[in-house]
Amino acid sequence: MTVSILSDIACHLGEGPSFEPTTGKLWWFDILDKRLHGLQISKGLKTEISLPVMASAIFRVDDDRDLILTERGFYVRFHASGVMSLAIPVEDDNPVTRSNDARAHSCGAVWFGTMGKNAEDGAGAIYHLLKGKVTKLYPSISIPNAICFSPDGTIAYFTDTKVGKLMRVAIDAATALPVGEPAVLVDHSGKLGGIDGAIVDTDGVIWNARWGIGQLVAISSDGKLLREIALPAKQTTCPAFVGKNLDRIAVTSASEGLDAAGRAADPHCGKTFLIDLPVKGHPEPAVLF
Repeated sequence: MTVSILSDIACHLGEGPSFEPTTGKLWWFDILDKRLHGLQISKGLKTEISLPVMASAIFRVDDDRDLILTERGFYVRFHASGVMSLAIPVEDDNPVTRSNDARAHSCGAVWFGTMGKNAEDGAGAIYHLLKGKVTKLYPSISIPNAICFSPDGTIAYFTDTKVGKLMRVAIDAATALPVGEPAVLVDHSGKLGGIDGAIVDTDGVIWNARWGIGQLVAISSDGKLLREIALPAKQTTCPAFVGKNLDRIAVTSASEGLDAAGRAADPHCGKTFLIDLPVKGHPEPAVLF
């Protein structure tokens, strides 16, 4: 296993990485600086798009359109023109909140979270989107993270990073709506390293970035810690499967909250890293919009 720097662009708050197998391009956001970054990994070709709002996740709709999750809700972005328009408002009338973590389910639904721009206690929520309908699942969330799904689509995982507990809940594989009550899978409260973004491989292993300690950890579906991988930035945020065979992992990071001395002590903060290791990833599904 090796860890290297995939992109030396230092994001204020790097988040929401998503890989396109058809183009070999990784997309990710700098939420606070309102930018969408792209990198065609095999050729090193970079893209940078300035956004009108803070945004945190991107989803494929079809060959012509993406959905982008933002502080105002979901925008449709047309590939050919780059034109964006607000399609599904979410908390658009609430200036306190912005979007954060999100993940597409194999049925075409999306789970996504909102939070206070200053991480105000309980200011956000976790929602479900399918075919244009938005449903609030869990209110009073401070920092929604680790949203991901089991390979068969019957389990959802999520956390409130401030609470420090990775939750597990049964869902309907046809709709991704909960059919049970959430239960604690991993109690990480009071321990170093906030539970941040996560993905699940085809074996059901959860790969979770840990904010504040520069780690990507592997967790079994029954909550056992399988592996800890050190990364060269403390504030690691979110992983994504990348590569032709989806057998590598990219991880974003952040410099948010660091002063000059903090950045000097953490010189790779905000960069995006590449981990080469034996892993069986899967492509992010398209969403039904």
